[in-house]
Amino acid sequence: MPSPFHEVRFPLALSYGSRGGPERRTEIVTLGSGDEERNSLWRHSRRTYNAGPALRRAEDVAVLIAFFEERRGPLYGFRWRDPFDHASAPPGREPAPTDQALGTGDGTTRVFPLAKTYGGAFAPYARPITKPVAGSVTVAVGGVALAPAAFTVDATTGLVTLAAAPGLGAVVTAGFTFDVPVRFATDRIEIDHQALRAGVVADIPILEIRR
Repeated sequence: MPSPFHEVRFPLALSYGSRGGPERRTEIVTLGSGDEERNSLWRHSRRTYNAGPALRRAEDVAVLIAFFEERRGPLYGFRWRDPFDHASAPPGREPAPTDQALGTGDGTTRVFPLAKTYGGAFAPYARPITKPVAGSVTVAVGGVALAPAAFTVDATTGLVTLAAAPGLGAVVTAGFTFDVPVRFATDRIEIDHQALRAGVVADIPILEIRR
């Protein structure tokens, strides 16, 4: 049974100044000879973020508390906008339907999961994208953009369903913007009341949800 999730984004105004990025888990064994053996324990990276510390207005603190309480702390997941990695295209360029390869047609398959590929020269990594922004996805087959009526997108799972199965060997691509599915990584939010109308929230740890 999937964990409970609210399809709402963490307020962008409260995420300014946040820090974080991808984390991987690697096992490294040093042999008696001094040689190393390295093994990746995780198939996919996991993003961690922290929305603090920052001096916030009383109004912002109230919004943060309301958001935290409605999520019941870490119980309900929510969307997070990564300011440096939230689109299929490189920074400064608008997403295009040929940005990211989703798969190759076989004449039968109509459903393709969204993904974003990092690198390409040695060991490219395909990251599953499960929370696209509704209305942002464009799709192409064989380099030709499809009309919006030729496909549907589930914004809660990242699955693209084509009206017609692509022919054998036809490359399916997509462009999009997306959020990261996350949850609070703490049961407690501590606010330091520094002034009458402002406070410092020192730590708001946020963790990517992987299914």
